[in-house]
Amino acid sequence: MDWSAVDYCDVFISCFDSHSDSTHSLQSKFLQICSDAETWPKRVNFQPILFFGSCTDIICCVLFMLIIAGYMVVGVLAWLYGDPRHVLYPRNSTGMFCGVGQNNDKPSVMYFDIIKCATATNIMAAALQGLQCPTTQVPDLLEPLHLQLQFSVFKRVCVCVCVFRALGHMMSTLFYPIVTFVLLLVCVSYWGITALYLATSGAPVYKVVAMNTSQGDCSVIRANETCDPEMFNSTQYPTCPSARCVFINYNTEGLFQRNLFNLQIYNVFAFLWCVNFVIALGHCTLAGAFGSYYWAFSKPADIPTFPLIQSFMRALRYHVGSLAFGALILTLVQIVRIVLEYLDHKFKEAQNPCTRFIMCCLKCCFYCLEKFIKFINRNAYIMIAIYGKNFCVSAKNAFSLLMRNIIRVVVLDKVTDLLLFFGKLLVVGGVGVLAFFFFSGRIQTPGTTFETAALNYYWMPIITVVFGAYLIAHGFFSVYNMGVDTLFLCFLEDLERNDGSPEKPYFMSKNLMKILNKKNKAPKTS
Repeated sequence: MDWSAVDYCDVFISCFDSHSDSTHSLQSKFLQICSDAETWPKRVNFQPILFFGSCTDIICCVLFMLIIAGYMVVGVLAWLYGDPRHVLYPRNSTGMFCGVGQNNDKPSVMYFDIIKCATATNIMAAALQGLQCPTTQVPDLLEPLHLQLQFSVFKRVCVCVCVFRALGHMMSTLFYPIVTFVLLLVCVSYWGITALYLATSGAPVYKVVAMNTSQGDCSVIRANETCDPEMFNSTQYPTCPSARCVFINYNTEGLFQRNLFNLQIYNVFAFLWCVNFVIALGHCTLAGAFGSYYWAFSKPADIPTFPLIQSFMRALRYHVGSLAFGALILTLVQIVRIVLEYLDHKFKEAQNPCTRFIMCCLKCCFYCLEKFIKFINRNAYIMIAIYGKNFCVSAKNAFSLLMRNIIRVVVLDKVTDLLLFFGKLLVVGGVGVLAFFFFSGRIQTPGTTFETAALNYYWMPIITVVFGAYLIAHGFFSVYNMGVDTLFLCFLEDLERNDGSPEKPYFMSKNLMKILNKKNKAPKTS
């Protein structure tokens, strides 16, 4: 329901009357504002940005905070129990690290003598730990093994052009992708480090084993006695000269060690939720900034000071729950897609044509569902930033608004995609051409000591530069894309709610009104 200025005044005045006389001065000031009836239609009735709001989706906000707290606890436990040396250094047949500790001068891995293995194998030792041999190390034969961790078209064009005007008044929005990049980098780094420490959790278990039972009396050694390889001395077993302290396996006892797989799943789930939340926060922040530009009646005079910072603070203060709710829905769909990919990879060889067809259909359906949810979430975040409602209401209103203007939506989407494609192509292509001429030695920059002859293969730095240019261009053009979507939704709301009368003036720019053959009627003078 659209309220008039008188309706707003009546509600506030009735609230004031229900309180004590301490609010008398505040009531007087409010009455002075209400007395200016000519300015109220454009100041109150049609400005949807919420400056006085309340928190939305509080339950999901609390749940998200609990997940973050649990994620931090998992990280601390992984750091306490994990040992990344398992993937940074090779281990010899006794479970000792090569290149560190007592093997600091022996960076190469151990190798075994096949002949000795064939003649000096204890069946019990082989059953406990596999095939191992008591041979000496041959240094510098093999380098340490390192695990490398890898990770009407013209009118629509005019709506796109309006974004450049908005960017001209809010240049800070161009730098917000840096904030998103830093937050995503933190999420990815925390996930990678936590996964690494969880994967290497569990202390190694060493036991005393007779490597050759034919030498002496080794009946007292039953491979059930634990030992420390650094403190072990074979002279403690004089009747069995082949006694050795041998690495058996990693400790799998204890609540933490028994739930490592579950903790890895939790790590992936929390990581995806955090990443989707960071992206949602960026969408809501940019939407609030561009929305404050559109709904400023006199541009640029009515544009708030520091609109990007104000929008960011509003999103964190009021809408964490709504953003987390949308991110959670997307995360659940992504988890299902990951499970389907895992099952498809696991049972690929055993699948018949029928099961392969079903699996392909499921993967396709959930892929389309993820794309659809991303589309709904993106527009829901815009409505959240503009009206301050919860996620479900905002998603419903955004979807209904877009369905009522489906032709405009399709045309604008294609026009925007085309403009963004040409923009990225221009940036990436230009940077790639310059990189080619520079690294191939065809152009020289004055005062540089770079020599092309020092490069064995100049295509690799060119590919790296082009890839980096694409990431940067994608980040900055995402601001433009978000601006187009926000201004388009505001434009549709403006057309539906306002008619250009003094009571309901249009908020769109004068150029856009001229293109659409719209205009605001001047108020009647008495």
